[in-house]
Amino acid sequence: MHRKKLELLERERSKFPHITPAISDFGEVEKKHGDALEAVTRTIAIIKEAEKVIPHRYRHADATEEKILEWVDGLAEGAVPNPVSHVPFLRTGPSLLLVGPPGVGKTYQAYGALRRLSITGVGGSPAAVSTDDLVARTRPRPGVDSEKVFELYATPPFALVDDLGVEKVDDWGEEVIYRLVNHRYENNLPTIFISSAKRKVLESRLGNRVVSRLEEMSQKVEVKGRDRRLSKAS
Repeated sequence: MHRKKLELLERERSKFPHITPAISDFGEVEKKHGDALEAVTRTIAIIKEAEKVIPHRYRHADATEEKILEWVDGLAEGAVPNPVSHVPFLRTGPSLLLVGPPGVGKTYQAYGALRRLSITGVGGSPAAVSTDDLVARTRPRPGVDSEKVFELYATPPFALVDDLGVEKVDDWGEEVIYRLVNHRYENNLPTIFISSAKRKVLESRLGNRVVSRLEEMSQKVEVKGRDRRLSKAS
């Protein structure tokens, strides 16, 4: 096994000493007739994939809410090991809806969950986007295949969708958000949705068909606390 790769992996894991990795002993992979080098390589790739979609502000985020941690653990337990590397990959699973006032740390908790899953060593080729960016990036314009852009966020095994229902969107935006939610709902793809809007407001801005699917597919977690942004400003 390449020592440099193993050292790199251990360096990344050392930032999260409280997290139990899916594969703690790569020697055991060889004993089970797997490929330990492939396991290390793929586990590093999982961490790097997550880092690419995590904004700079949340690069050190770590989830602390008990229900969120339980949700992440449940996803890890339900992941399917690759037959060669024995590295687990997400296939399907429940979603999470984080609600609460602005500034209480919902997005921090969400990216913390994403980081935790990646450090555990569970693959999900994650995507992350705010609804404003989703609508803007998928809007038809010359030189852009809107459907391919949409698929970048609709089809990954794991996705994070922020600022859901923050403001009223036009008909195009409402349809894009519905299609995204519906695709992930129908295919049972684990998703973290984040919203500071109350249910009635969310329904008025995105429609009942979106809200009803969110409620059926997601475990709802209310994040409480003071507005951290205002506290820092004062």
